[in-house]
Amino acid sequence: MKRSAFVGILLSAIVPAFLFHSSAATPSIVGVASGDPQFSTLVTALKAAGLVKTLEGKGPFTVFAPTNAAFAKIKKADLDALLKNKAELTKVLLYHVVAGKVMGADAMKMNGKMAKTVEGSSLNIAVMGKVLKVNDATVTKADIEASNGVIHVIDTVLMPKMMK
Repeated sequence: MKRSAFVGILLSAIVPAFLFHSSAATPSIVGVASGDPQFSTLVTALKAAGLVKTLEGKGPFTVFAPTNAAFAKIKKADLDALLKNKAELTKVLLYHVVAGKVMGADAMKMNGKMAKTVEGSSLNIAVMGKVLKVNDATVTKADIEASNGVIHVIDTVLMPKMMK
């Protein structure tokens, strides 16, 4: 009797701790990006545009996330100017976001199709061999899951046609 009472007390202490630990929330898209140093420029841009709360929202969202190396392809003066122009920066960043959760395998099936962005324009989805392309960008890593969607890492910053 004493042993079963001890086991019951022990389980009542361990099980809630285990359940709490195992059900810890997956970070949002912004949380995932903030935790990965390759996205520091993207996170800076999201903050400058005031889009952090949006991409921490319910979603789901699919984000084609340019790395620091992708941002480095932009002339420094042009990037600095973009970071200071909230309206243009917002358009550029929202051009990287598609409403809904589109996993890599699903995107691969969209070969030759367009995906409408939150910004309002569309992205061209193409498959070249086993490589997923979004406009001129290559998806270098797909399916980084977040609580409110998915991130696909890209090697180039996407620019809406009106800004090219």
